[in-house]
Amino acid sequence: MSDIISALGPLFLLILLGALLGWARFPDGPFWPQLERFIYYLLFPAMLVSTLATANVDQVPVWRLAIALLGTMVAMGSAIWLLRRRLALTPAAMTSLFQGVVRFNTYVGVAGAAALHGSSGATIAAVAVALMVPTANLLCVLTFIAAGTLGRASLARSALALARNPLILACLGGILLNVSGIGLPGWSHAAVALLGDAALPLGLVAVGVALRPQALWRGGRAFWLSSAIKLLISPLLALALAWLCGLDGSARDVVLLFAALPTATSAYILARQLGGDAELMAAIITGQTLLAILTLPLWLRLAGGG
Repeated sequence: MSDIISALGPLFLLILLGALLGWARFPDGPFWPQLERFIYYLLFPAMLVSTLATANVDQVPVWRLAIALLGTMVAMGSAIWLLRRRLALTPAAMTSLFQGVVRFNTYVGVAGAAALHGSSGATIAAVAVALMVPTANLLCVLTFIAAGTLGRASLARSALALARNPLILACLGGILLNVSGIGLPGWSHAAVALLGDAALPLGLVAVGVALRPQALWRGGRAFWLSSAIKLLISPLLALALAWLCGLDGSARDVVLLFAALPTATSAYILARQLGGDAELMAAIITGQTLLAILTLPLWLRLAGGG
């Protein structure tokens, strides 16, 4: 347990630092939104490209990883949708609940995998991102369409945003460079890797800045339901699927880690743009991130991750 705390503790301290900086409004003005865009569109894609372009992906059990990760995501999302009538939520609240269950914080996931298992953990995490990001975005956009919260114009923008998603494009680019044998020749590898090294610490600080504790007062039962499913039921299912697929060691730990992650801070932006309940989404993001500080180490300890 102490090894897990030692690995994850610094990550949560960086999130706490971000929360304190956000509370102090330092730096003020448009600094943090611009920094988050810089991380999302340049630094994190650079990290994914540098990892995937040079990784020995043959050592990663991609298909078994996909079954465990995507199986969990689709199962949890389908359960939420099938129970929508019993939940008696507004369409907007329903989409925010769905995002809270399906989406995941990539910064915490990749940083946690690297902290627990070094370069092999980072490689498996990059493959997990390549599998999960397109699936999560597609499922969430389809949910907004089914809920009827967006019109044709918003649908067109959503499809375009999905095609231009920098994380999806970075994963595709890294995989193509790897499969083609081109990799990152010469100085390009070191340069792209240096950019990627800045992504995780800055990303974790940005996660903390985006937290909105005041929104927790408006969470209600939708917040608690999303948190229970995301932080308790989802990792339990993922652990079962990992066992059935014969995953162990770092691969099993990464599956469990990604299934138990709090939802993504970018879900708030999507909720605002596509007619979701943005305030509920803010409560879910903040509450899940705070609760995950307790639940993530416990799950990894249960799986024997340290």
